[in-house]
Amino acid sequence: MTGAASAGCYNCYAPPPCTTCYQQQYVQPQYRTVDETVMVSPGSVVAHRAPAQYRTVMVPQTVMVAPPSVQYERIPPQYATRQRVEMVQPGYSYYAPVQMGCASCGGY
Repeated sequence: MTGAASAGCYNCYAPPPCTTCYQQQYVQPQYRTVDETVMVSPGSVVAHRAPAQYRTVMVPQTVMVAPPSVQYERIPPQYATRQRVEMVQPGYSYYAPVQMGCASCGGY
C-alpha cells in the first residue's frame, strides 16, 4: 500500500503537526558584537607640597627665599574599549510544509 496513508499522514488526523506533511525547522540564535567604552580608572587630583626654602645671607641671618607652595596635578580618567557579545534574536523552531505532496491532507 502506497500513498499518504501508508506514509503516516492518516488524513492529517494525527496529533498536530502531521510529521509526514510538516517538518520541524530550527533557526539558530542571532548574536552581534558590541564595542563599548568603559572607565578603567576615574580622574583624580594629586597635591604636591613644597616646603618653604630658606638661605643664610651675608649678615648671619636666615631669610625665606620661597614660601611653602602646593601644586596640583590633574590626572584625567582612563578609558578602554571592550567587546561583548549580545543576543539579537533567540533561536526558535517552526514547522514547514514538506515539499512532497500529501494527497489525503491537501498538502503541496
